[in-house]
Amino acid sequence: MSAPTTGDLLRELAPQVLGALVRRHGRFEGCEDAVQEAVLAATAQWPAEGVPDNPRGWLLTVASRRFVDQLRSDHARREREAATAAAEVAPEDVPDTDDTLLLLFLCCHPTLTAASQTALTLRAVGGLTTAEVARAFLVPEATMAARISRAKQRIRAAGSTFGVPGGAERGERLRVVLHVLYLIFNEGYTASSGTELHRTDLAREAIRLTRAVHAQLPDDSEVTGLLALMLLTHARRAARTTATGGLVPLAEQDRTRWDRALVEEGTELARASLAGPALGPYQLQAAIAATHTDAPTAERTNWPQVHALYLILERIAPNPVVTLNRAVALAEVRGPEAGLTLLSTLEADARMAGHHRLLSVRAHLLEKAGDLAGARADYRRAARATASIAEQRYLESRANRVGARDPGHASGPPV
Repeated sequence: MSAPTTGDLLRELAPQVLGALVRRHGRFEGCEDAVQEAVLAATAQWPAEGVPDNPRGWLLTVASRRFVDQLRSDHARREREAATAAAEVAPEDVPDTDDTLLLLFLCCHPTLTAASQTALTLRAVGGLTTAEVARAFLVPEATMAARISRAKQRIRAAGSTFGVPGGAERGERLRVVLHVLYLIFNEGYTASSGTELHRTDLAREAIRLTRAVHAQLPDDSEVTGLLALMLLTHARRAARTTATGGLVPLAEQDRTRWDRALVEEGTELARASLAGPALGPYQLQAAIAATHTDAPTAERTNWPQVHALYLILERIAPNPVVTLNRAVALAEVRGPEAGLTLLSTLEADARMAGHHRLLSVRAHLLEKAGDLAGARADYRRAARATASIAEQRYLESRANRVGARDPGHASGPPV
C-alpha cells in the first residue's frame, strides 16, 4: 500500500484538529477558519520541509495560534482574548480523542437544510475547500461560500453545543448524519448533472467519513450497513462506464472488473450488520447489493430474494424510489406486466411525476413486454428529464436501439 500523501494526511487530521479546537473554545465558526489557515500553512510548508513528527500537534498548535490572533484582532472581544491567550496551547496538550463524529453531529444540525448540512460536512469534516465544494455541486464559489456562512450562523443562532446529544436526539441526529453521508455518496456514484457519470472524489470522501463513523460506532448495525452498501456499490464503479464514459447498466457489466476486495469487505460487513437486533434501511439495501454482487452473472441473480428484501424495505421505510426498484425485481420474478402494474401506482405520486428514473424504468419494462413504441417514447422522455449528460446519452441510445427493432417505426438515421 502506498504511503498517504500530504493531502490525504491533512484530510484525515483536519476534522480531528477542528474537533479539539471547538471542544476547547466552543466557537465553531472561528475555529473552522483557524483550522483552514493551518491546513493551508501545512500545504505550503510540509512538502518543502517534511511532515513534522507530530503532524496533528503541529496543526493544533498553528490553528490555536491563528484562533488567538483572530481574537486579538477583534476589539469587541478583548476580554475573551485575554482569557484565551492565557490558555494558549502547547503541542503536548494534543488530546487523544477523535472528535470527528461530534463534528458530524454539529454539521448535521437539524436547523440546517439538507444542502447546507452536506456543504458544511464536506467543508468542515471532509476538509474540502469552499472552491472544491462549489465545484462538486456545480455552483459558483461565492454561492457556496454564502451557503456555508449561513449554515454557521444558523448553528450559532441555535446555540448548539459541541457534544453528543442525549437520549432520543442522539439517535435522530445520527440518522441525519448517515443520510447526509448517503446523499454525498449517491451524488458521487451517479452525478445528478454534468458530463461525467461519476464524481469519484465525492464517493470516496463519503466512504472515508463513513469509515470514521464506523470506527467509533462499530456495533451500530445501520452504520455498518451503510458502509457495506457504499463499498458494494463502489466496487462496481469501474464496470459502470465504457472507455468513452458511456453508462453500462448492471445487467451488461463485465463482472470481472468489479473490485473484489471491496466486494469481500462489503459482503462481510453486510452479514455483520444483519446480525443486529433490528433491521434498518441501510442494512436491507446492503443485503440487496450483496445479493447482486454474489451472482456470477446477471441471469443467475437471485431475484426472488431481491424482491423479498425490497418488500421488507418498503414496509419499514416507505419511499417511491424503493417501490420503483421493487417493480424492477418484481418484473424479473413475475414478468414485465406485473412490474408495470406496480409502477403505475407511482404515477400519481408528485415526488415521481415526470422523474427520469420512473420514465426510464417504465421504458425498460415496456421494452421487455414488447411495446417497443411505448418504450422508445419513454426513453426519449426520460432523456429529456435528466440533467446528467451521461444518462441522456445512454437513454437516447436505448431509444434508438428500440426504434431500430420496431417494425412500425419509420426507418432513417437515429436522432
